Amino acid sequence: MFDNLSDKFSNIFQKLRGRGRITESDLKESLREVRLALLEADVNYNVVKNFLATVTDKAVGQDVLKSITAGQQVIKIVYDELVAVMGEGFSGLKLQGKPPWAIMLIGLQGSGKTTTAGKLALYLKKQGHFPYLVPADVARPAAITQLTKLAQEVNVPVYPSTVEMRPVEIVDSALKLCGSHGSDVVIIDTAGRLSIDEELMKELSELKAASNCVETLLVADAMTGQQAVGIATDFNQRLSLTGVILTKMEGDARGGAALSIKAVTGAALKFIGVGEKLDAFEPFHPDRMASLILGMGDVLSLIEKAQENIDEKEAQSMYSRMERGKFTLNDFRSQLNMIGKMGSVETLLSMIPGLGKLKKLKDATPDAKQIQKLTAMIDSMTIQERLDCRIIDNSRKRRIASGSGTTTSDVTKLLKSFTETQKLLRNASKPGLNGLLQRFTKTF
Repeated sequence: MFDNLSDKFSNIFQKLRGRGRITESDLKESLREVRLALLEADVNYNVVKNFLATVTDKAVGQDVLKSITAGQQVIKIVYDELVAVMGEGFSGLKLQGKPPWAIMLIGLQGSGKTTTAGKLALYLKKQGHFPYLVPADVARPAAITQLTKLAQEVNVPVYPSTVEMRPVEIVDSALKLCGSHGSDVVIIDTAGRLSIDEELMKELSELKAASNCVETLLVADAMTGQQAVGIATDFNQRLSLTGVILTKMEGDARGGAALSIKAVTGAALKFIGVGEKLDAFEPFHPDRMASLILGMGDVLSLIEKAQENIDEKEAQSMYSRMERGKFTLNDFRSQLNMIGKMGSVETLLSMIPGLGKLKKLKDATPDAKQIQKLTAMIDSMTIQERLDCRIIDNSRKRRIASGSGTTTSDVTKLLKSFTETQKLLRNASKPGLNGLLQRFTKTF
């Protein structure tokens, strides 16, 4: 996400970073390029206009151009304004008052409301809450079935809706029953349409009144760009949104909707969907996103991912074995598993300042298919083979290759790289995980 915009901004500001003093002409030229980059990213025209006016006023009006670090100061001004446009800090969910708290998800058909309901339930569960999923979309029977399956995956209760029931009846009954399940948050999946109509708005207004919801969240498809902003505006005028969730952000390299929604509607962008899996769901932090857009990384999100997915005791034990020269293929497989849980290596690299744009480093790191391939080969080995790869002869290589869907050449490459790494570890202290992965995967 934001790849195109980030690349353009990096090129624009690279020119400013190396300069001391800059002229007003230099600033005007850079901001002209910023304007084109934002418009190409499908950012709302009025948002772009106001953004550039503010940046210009601050850069010129505060004597920034006279400073010997003018380039850096202009970049800081752009960063601050990007954060302001996207909504300052993470707004979070307003779960206030006495539970149960009702959260209503609304949006057009196909925006991903039902899947988002499951993702939100998993997110809240990790936060220590006890969600209750409520299928209130009786116009689409498959939505009830889908949400029921998602509830089973997340392991949370779900209200047994049927297509014969009225949506208001479902919500009333669900709010009365949620307490018996020990639930404190009720997530309501509502009906959608291909376009906004009066019948839909009437139904959603009735549901909002019946549920007394603390959050009315619009679920919109980020891939639709400014159309998503228009949809948010229409829903906000009729239902007073408390926030927006953008889905399919992983496929949106431009990011215009994310940069426009808060400024146009006043409703904060609270979460983004970044993949099909239920855990591919993230809180939206404007400051971190602005940092990513400007190529400055996002170390805080990286730390949070690591804390959530990496077992500290296991990692410490692994490093201890490395230092003693006891690093085995079992340890390597554990590292691959850790990386897989945290997401793609390319995404992780983008969070580290200075590494996100290094193509050579990206090319040297494993993608999901490489990780799957390496894991399959290790899984096809016996316990003894993983502990001591020296016993793997040609016959064993053929068996491992056959069991993992690879070739004996692939197995040989893995073993050769592993043996070389073991030798290096005997003279290294606490080697970097990325360095190990590069060594293992550069030939695959």
